[in-house]
Amino acid sequence: MPLEMRQLQKLDDYRWLVPRGTKPGMLTDALIYTDERLLQDLLKDLSLEQAINVAMLPGIVGRSLAMPDIHQGYGFPTATAPDEGGVISPGGVGFDIN
Repeated sequence: MPLEMRQLQKLDDYRWLVPRGTKPGMLTDALIYTDERLLQDLLKDLSLEQAINVAMLPGIVGRSLAMPDIHQGYGFPTATAPDEGGVISPGGVGFDIN
């Protein structure tokens, strides 16, 4: 089921919180940096779901962060605390960066 606007907490004009517990298995919050206009577009694809999926990864330290250029990709950001049992997965990012 796609994420809905009512599930987000507006922190200020450019930060939105997906609270831990929004979906079962989240180990931390997801913090989304965007404005309200762009957020409406993000609710139409899997970008926010992917940020939530990152919040479920074993070894995550702190919040799952989605920067203003967030867009639906192949998976997730590059690393989560490898020295604490996390993972590094450059392939999770996709092929649009070097």
